[in-house]
Amino acid sequence: MSLVKQLWIAIVVVMTVAFGGSLVVSVLSARGYLEQQLQVKNIDNATSLALSLTQLDKDPVTVELQVAAQFDAGHYRFIRVVSPTGETIVERVYEGELYGAPRWFANLIPIQAEPGQAQIMDGWKQFGTIILASHEQYVYQSLWEGTLELLLWFVLGSTITGVLGTYAIRVITKPLRDVVDQAQAIAQRRFLTVAEPRTPEMRAVTQAMNAMVERLKAMFAEESSRLENLRKKVNSDPVTGIANREYFMSQLREVLTGEMHGSVGSLVMVRLAYLNELNAKLGRQRADQLLRELADVLFHSGDHHPGQRAGRVKGGEFAVVCPTYTSPTEAAKDIYERLCRDWLPKWEPEFPDLFHLAAVGYVRNQSVGDLMTRADQALAKAQAKGPNTWHAEEEANNKLSLPAEQWRTLLTEAVNGGQISLAFFPVVQGDPNRPLHLEGVIRLQIDASGQLLSAGDFMPMAASLNLTAPIDLGVVKLAIEHLQQGTGDVAVNLSAETIGNFGFRNQLLQLLQSYPQLCKRLLFEVPEYGVFRQFDAFRDLTRALKALGCRVGIEYFGQRFAESDKLASLGLDYIKVHPAYVRGISENPGNQEFLKGLCTMAHALGITVIALGVENRDDLPLLAQLGFDGATGPGVD
Repeated sequence: MSLVKQLWIAIVVVMTVAFGGSLVVSVLSARGYLEQQLQVKNIDNATSLALSLTQLDKDPVTVELQVAAQFDAGHYRFIRVVSPTGETIVERVYEGELYGAPRWFANLIPIQAEPGQAQIMDGWKQFGTIILASHEQYVYQSLWEGTLELLLWFVLGSTITGVLGTYAIRVITKPLRDVVDQAQAIAQRRFLTVAEPRTPEMRAVTQAMNAMVERLKAMFAEESSRLENLRKKVNSDPVTGIANREYFMSQLREVLTGEMHGSVGSLVMVRLAYLNELNAKLGRQRADQLLRELADVLFHSGDHHPGQRAGRVKGGEFAVVCPTYTSPTEAAKDIYERLCRDWLPKWEPEFPDLFHLAAVGYVRNQSVGDLMTRADQALAKAQAKGPNTWHAEEEANNKLSLPAEQWRTLLTEAVNGGQISLAFFPVVQGDPNRPLHLEGVIRLQIDASGQLLSAGDFMPMAASLNLTAPIDLGVVKLAIEHLQQGTGDVAVNLSAETIGNFGFRNQLLQLLQSYPQLCKRLLFEVPEYGVFRQFDAFRDLTRALKALGCRVGIEYFGQRFAESDKLASLGLDYIKVHPAYVRGISENPGNQEFLKGLCTMAHALGITVIALGVENRDDLPLLAQLGFDGATGPGVD
């Protein structure tokens, strides 16, 4: 029971006791006073009437008229004239009902006033005795009205006291509510600090809670920093800081086989012409500086291109995978112009023949070896063109090429016409027949032949046309339909562009509120780059979804691990680790150490860790040893 309810109960009890005591004292004292006044009135009225009758003729008619006149005007209960022998000469008695107060009230508080008596004389002889009693109903009426007035004042006082007390309790307990909210946030794996109140007792509690939260944040920040340094050491080139060969090739395989990006893209290769001569002429430090500056230009070429990654393949050879460039020529031109603007002018005076650049296209599921062979051949052609030149090889691909307006029509009709569907893949822990949940991956049917496109083939165009919100809402509806027809849990992906759309958020929440029983079986996940690009919007969406009982996670986690300390305030349910760290895990001790630390830190936050892109079922026992709670990928489907 809340403090406010307890306060109201206490006020009602106290005021009831106070009212009862005051009522008893007030009524009893008033009754005693009124009884005395009534008795005095009886005596005075009897004396006055006896005096009047003494002065009149004593014939029966006159006596009866005088008594009747007095009875009708004086509100008496009875008036009686009795002879000296005890016979009743005249008598008037009130036979009406009691008014002015309830009968039960009169029975509860009886009035006992003695009747007034006086002698009626006839000369020097006694004519008789007059006995009268005034009616008590006016006493009861006065007592009843006083009781009601007292009750009204007590009710009014109780109400005012309760309102003021409620406000006072809310003011006093606001710091307590803040501490309770903070404790609930910690239980939900969100670590928040609150302002310290002025109340000394509450300030001590708040300080202790805030200190605990700060220690937890510091611990996670320290662990994040350690793991980030380990990640860089294992997966980064020590000279340039970009991805080393193993890590880049793992990323390239994910681009070629995964569904996050389109089915076609480009690979750009940059080769320094004479690395040994550069080292000899510039010396180690300046040669390293040249490599770092080259790597920096290549790395930042992907700032506005999701999925674009750069790596150092070997000594003087660098590569950039460009999933957003379907044309190798466009990819080559973009990177070549960046090099000529930001890097070449500084070094060309010393080395006129500095680099060669080549670009080739790729298609989904193409062999990495075949792609690298074609890239080497293209580099040879670029070298044949002369110093600081580029070459691109355009090849026909199976990319659906449509103008923007046709894409808009296709996507709009697909949402309204039911051409969007979900393909389900299991996320397993041990037994593939009992998955942790199913991951619903979007598919788009583009024609009557039944050809299906994966998300990477059309979602980038949907993002540019601002159509991701209706598509994502359609995906959620499909997931709900699946949940209604079967058992188990389903996870769906939300686009990075959608999470900041307030209109979509309102529609999504209204939709989910219509299916409260299904929310606990529905999981939502957002790509990592979208989470950190719109962190505040993702945090608000996470809290709204979790309030409905849904679970929320991040997929392709690990590319921006340096910012993972922010996750302490989100209350995430799970993360899905990027395939680049998972592929070939049995042959990479460095990544094993990194992933083990990542799992330990995530479990400390109560977050489930799932491995993406598992290619070999034999890796599952090792992943379990490292701390993974589940896995998905072609090796476990």
